[in-house]
Amino acid sequence: MPDAQRYGADLLVDTLNNNDIDLVFGIPGAKIDRLFERLEHPLAGQTSPRLVVVRHEQNAIFMAQAFARITGKPGAVIATSGPGVGNLATGLMTASAEGDPILAIGGQVPRKDLYRLTHQSTPSTEIFKPITNYSAEIQDPNNISEIVSNAIVAAKGGPKPGAAFVSMPQDVDDAPIDTQAIPAVHAPKMGAASLTDIDWLADQIKAAKLPVLLVGQRGSDDETTHALHELLEQTTLPVVETFQGAGVLSRELEKASFFGRIGLFRNQVGDRLLADSDLVITIGYDPIEYEPRNWNAEKNLRIVALDTAAAQIDNNFAPERQLIGNIADTMHALQSRIIGYELPNASLDTLASYKQELIEADEPNYTPAAPNLNHPLNIIKSLQAHVTDDMTVATDIGSHYIWMARHFKSYVPRHFLISNGMQTLGVGLPWAMAAAMVRPNAKAVSVSGDGGFYFSAQELSTAVELGLNTVSLVWNDNANYDMVKFQEEKKYEGQSAGVKFAPIDLVKFSESMGAKGLRVESPDQLDAVLDEAFATEGPVVVDIPVDYSHNYELAELVESEG
Repeated sequence: MPDAQRYGADLLVDTLNNNDIDLVFGIPGAKIDRLFERLEHPLAGQTSPRLVVVRHEQNAIFMAQAFARITGKPGAVIATSGPGVGNLATGLMTASAEGDPILAIGGQVPRKDLYRLTHQSTPSTEIFKPITNYSAEIQDPNNISEIVSNAIVAAKGGPKPGAAFVSMPQDVDDAPIDTQAIPAVHAPKMGAASLTDIDWLADQIKAAKLPVLLVGQRGSDDETTHALHELLEQTTLPVVETFQGAGVLSRELEKASFFGRIGLFRNQVGDRLLADSDLVITIGYDPIEYEPRNWNAEKNLRIVALDTAAAQIDNNFAPERQLIGNIADTMHALQSRIIGYELPNASLDTLASYKQELIEADEPNYTPAAPNLNHPLNIIKSLQAHVTDDMTVATDIGSHYIWMARHFKSYVPRHFLISNGMQTLGVGLPWAMAAAMVRPNAKAVSVSGDGGFYFSAQELSTAVELGLNTVSLVWNDNANYDMVKFQEEKKYEGQSAGVKFAPIDLVKFSESMGAKGLRVESPDQLDAVLDEAFATEGPVVVDIPVDYSHNYELAELVESEG
């Protein structure tokens, strides 16, 4: 019996298989349908990544982004031509900004129609070039594997991972081929930074009175986190996390080394500690996480950068030296060179004072404005009591994200997911869904506002269909975009504009999707309702009325930001 005819779609899927991409999110369409046929109906002897069909292409990217952040492997998305591809823009932008490797495949009109005003003809590679690491269109079916392989390498990105986009015209998808897929191509691995620079940094640490480590998103992978733990177990140094660096310190290291997180507003313990430091060592820090003009506003800090990518120099971020290379290898080399260093007693006293401030900041200091409302810190405290270290917590964007980023404790890297590069609304539920797929033995939690939740709430039906164990906490402030509201009120003498939207009954909405809906009717019910939510199999949504009347205090020491 002759071999079955192979097509462009087969070559693309074979390339995905060779690169260990085993999960693909997307929505089909006529211009890319053969690829979906191959994914969902492989012939005897063929294998294909698992296909997860979603309700919106933007959510497909969000799910792929969380998959990538958690696993370190590229997340994969497929969308059809025209508006399908257009809906990828927000997610691709977010993934590139936040260092998450994504491979997006977009359908396209046949090559003969590329430059005509044809139904769904779109210059998609030009649209995505500024916001991806790689953007190319396949013009020859024999080059499918070549272009996709290059896209995967670019997404993994030596210096900085991000999104890659490949446009696949319909006639390329349908083209008969006899070319074989290229085997996996592994990106070159960097070694440690210059040994001369490592020796120099060790001398600077030994001479410093209060060296502080600022750990960012590129310092939160498993290898780098392990190296950080080994260094801190030998030599005690204070650590400040960016929001996306959350979880780099273990429970065992928290007491001696954790001094909070910084991001958005310059009024945290970590901000003041950096200002007191005579040597700030950034580890995998990306300025998009929290601009240097905030934490180095006076432009007087001594900064040394450990990273995989050269720094973007600006008026507030000009490191004395940059130690570029594999961060974990660099820290291993540094570890042996600073044995015996101890913080001076005066610095230990300073750190003890800051530690007490951190502890006190976790306790509510006002009474909610109405009896049915829950203080943000009480919600976090109850959530903390229900979350184990193997669970994933994904926070959406809104006022709740500021409270969560500052006060929710996480002790395992990439188990507390935050969008602080783009602050993209709607990521919470899709990220939790991806976490539930990748980590099926543990609950996945999303924390959203009632505004952000509905940006992606249609995927609740997808979560129900897939039987995912997700718990979605919705901080309900009665239909306001509060993160904008409180900043506008601070800026415009108590006035706000464009922040109200129509309310929706969260419990009824959730039930209409087939999920369980719960509501906290009064603060004394909070723990019991969360007990029920975490004991339930399948998707659960919890409506939590929240008191945001003191949110202006979140930004009390700075001018409002966007």
